[in-house]
Amino acid sequence: MDKLDKIFELRRNFIAALSESIPGSYPDLPVDLSIKSNQQFCRDLALRGVEELIEAVQELKNSKSHRQTEVCEFNRSAFLEEIVDSLNFVFSLVIVSGFTEDDLFEAYLKKDKVLHNRLKDGY
Repeated sequence: MDKLDKIFELRRNFIAALSESIPGSYPDLPVDLSIKSNQQFCRDLALRGVEELIEAVQELKNSKSHRQTEVCEFNRSAFLEEIVDSLNFVFSLVIVSGFTEDDLFEAYLKKDKVLHNRLKDGY
């Protein structure tokens, strides 16, 4: 089992445990994305992921160009934890939408090729 497979397994197990512990916390999977309530659920997952990224960015105390003082401390573990929180929502969104780790990997490879071509072509 590779690392991406393991992440998907862990996330699926968490979704199942949460669904059992708190009935109704997740719809039946995979969701039908033509249904409004399922789209709203997916949107909520995505926005929660964005919120976690914002929390990660808040750990970057020196990121403001107008700031006159420098903060020497950086909480690396807190920054990474917020990124992991964000990824958990992203992986949940992928799973809920009915995609697999293979689907995600193939889409990633395809997009990576596009990005490299853009870079090569001066996009």
